[in-house]
Amino acid sequence: MSPLPDRMTVIEITEPGGPEKLAPASRPVPQPAAGEVLIRVATAGVNRPDCLQRQGSYPPPPGASDIPGLEVAGTVAALGEGVDTWAVGEEVCALLTGGGYAEYCIAPALQCLPVPTGLTLQQAAALPETFFTVWSNVFDRGRLQPGEILLVHGGASGIGVTAIQLAKALGSRVLTTVGSSDKAQSCLNLGAERVINYREEDFVQVAKSATNNRGVDVILDMVGGDYTQRNLSALAVEGRLVFIAFLRGAKVELNLAPVMMKRLTITGSTLRARPIADKAPIAQALRETVWPLLANGTIKPVIDRIFPLTEAAAAHALMESNRHIGKILLQAA
Repeated sequence: MSPLPDRMTVIEITEPGGPEKLAPASRPVPQPAAGEVLIRVATAGVNRPDCLQRQGSYPPPPGASDIPGLEVAGTVAALGEGVDTWAVGEEVCALLTGGGYAEYCIAPALQCLPVPTGLTLQQAAALPETFFTVWSNVFDRGRLQPGEILLVHGGASGIGVTAIQLAKALGSRVLTTVGSSDKAQSCLNLGAERVINYREEDFVQVAKSATNNRGVDVILDMVGGDYTQRNLSALAVEGRLVFIAFLRGAKVELNLAPVMMKRLTITGSTLRARPIADKAPIAQALRETVWPLLANGTIKPVIDRIFPLTEAAAAHALMESNRHIGKILLQAA
């Protein structure tokens, strides 16, 4: 490999605000500490938390880079002390706590995964954030089992297209909500058995009619707000409601009687601030269970559009328009 440069192009948040507050800048290439790898970034994923960070409402955890970007794919460029699981020149994708909008970034070695057989670096960059999130929340916290029914809100989002495919591939039935007919068809193509246009239908009524009034077993919700009470109504006995975001707000007045009457579980999580020791088992589970499904084509990354790294502002504008289906990426090299 060619020698490492001293400096690199990154995308900085100049101040809290709209997409226009993202701007290219030059910074020193970081050096990996013990247990870390330096990745020459080919492609970085754009995720909703990046937009929240840009707006000033989701600051990076202590010690994390202030550069946005929670997932990348690229080539290992240098190894920190004690790293023997990767070699310089290997292609990897990685989950980060920040720093992905750059030509080089640091990642914990335990949060790196090989590029699945047959996938490009662009495709691999679409994997870490959504697959770590879905596995942790739907299967670990939500305990979704084969034969059970999952309701995914926002089925055309990066999280949504991942959850639909993974739940279907592992033997569960999937319902999902979307806001347009083109998004509905995409979700049906990915394996959802019923798609609910939330502008035209009540997801509670559809969830009940699709299950003979039983309700669904798990709901993956990134909406919150006024969806929360309706989620409780849509769940079956022993159902699990899993929160991963609150696009309509985190504060709501609730009637919690259904929790007792139906023995419901309300849970949720975030990944970014959790220690490496929490994320490493998720990476291992993905490598064992999910990566073979990607390699054999059972599931696939869904990519809406790829922007040059320097056009990160346009990528954020598309993300916030909610017109995309699947992942938005930034091409760094």
